[in-house]
Formats: sequence, C-alpha cells, structure tokens
Amino acid sequence: MSRKCYYIGGGWVMKEKKNWYDYLWIASLTYLILGFFNILFAWLGLLCFFIPLLISIIRGNKAYCNRYCGRGQLFSLIGGRFGLSRKKDVPRWMKSKYFRYGFLIFFFIMFFQMLWNTWLVFAGTNGLKTAVTLLWTFKLPWHWAYHGTLFSDGVAQFAFGFYSVMLTSTVLGLITMILFKPRSWCVYCPMGTMTQLICKAKNMTASQKSSPSGHS
Repeated sequence: MSRKCYYIGGGWVMKEKKNWYDYLWIASLTYLILGFFNILFAWLGLLCFFIPLLISIIRGNKAYCNRYCGRGQLFSLIGGRFGLSRKKDVPRWMKSKYFRYGFLIFFFIMFFQMLWNTWLVFAGTNGLKTAVTLLWTFKLPWHWAYHGTLFSDGVAQFAFGFYSVMLTSTVLGLITMILFKPRSWCVYCPMGTMTQLICKAKNMTASQKSSPSGHS
C-alpha cells in the first residue's frame, strides 16, 4: 500500500492508498463459495499453485506471498480487523525447518495420492466419489455441488480432490490464525516453503555465476 495526503477538516491527514492487489482476499473467498455450489470451479485454484511458482522461478523472490496471496489477506482481515486472533507468537517448532520441510513432504504425498485417485477415475478403475475430504481424514458429502461434466468423470474427481486440498489448508490456516497471529499459516504454508527453496536455489546460482571464482 502507498501513502497519500488528504486535506481534511483544515489539516493534512496521511492515509494509506490501497492497490488492486490489496483486494485479492475477495478472490480467495469467492473461490471457496463457488466450490460450494459447483465443484468444477475448483480448477481455478491451480492459479494459486502456478503463479507463485512462476514468480519465484522468473523473478527469484516471494512477491506472491508478500503481496498477492489472497488467502493471507483473508486471514489478516478476519484475525486482525475482526479481532478473531489471539495474536500470539508462533511456537519455535512450527518455524523450524524440520516441521516446515516435513509438512511440505507430507503435503506432497497427500497431493500425489489425490492425483493417483484422479487417474484411477480417468482410467475407469474407480468410480467418481462426490465427496470432499477435510484434513485428509473426514469425508464430507458434496454431491449437491456436482452437476455433471461434458468430459471424463476424472475431471470432476480432480476438482473434488483439489477443493479438498484448498479447503483443508484454509481450515488449518484459520485454526492457527485463532491460536497465534493472523497469518501464522504463512509460516508453514507448503507453497511458501517451496517458493522459498526455489528462490534460495536461484539466488545461489546467480551469485555463483557472478562470483569471480566461478570462472575458470
């Protein structure tokens, strides 16, 4: 956000001028609502995967996490402005590399399991399961959000699986938002951890290329 002066009541007042990306929390909230009525909208969530990766690969920074993450903005709004956060520091173990990398590995295992289940539906081995899995454990009926598709049932199965991932991460973010600071989810967010690793690798490669010792 940029700052701008306004002349109010006979004096100048400094106010923060919001940019378009300060309202991306609306997109995150809309995404969750759309998935409640039509599960195929879950495919839009892929943007939240590819855009951060592309920014970190091309620019070598975490601009998405710091500026464009609508989910982080949503947690800041709910926990900060509405006061639904205890605003306590995140425990050290949650900040540790062991937990963050461990959670990233666990996330990938569950994500690839979701892709495997999707493939089984594409292949005709399994039938379509119209349910959303919350916290990788609880299966919630979600049949009302499926209205058929012109393509394979695998398209819908991926939507159910991907929406499960997005809903689960939102619930985890809300829980840690309440217990700790509003954006505590950002500390162990798998996408944030992954883009951080990409940025480190990219910056390390760039520094080696620019270093005189890197030349023969």
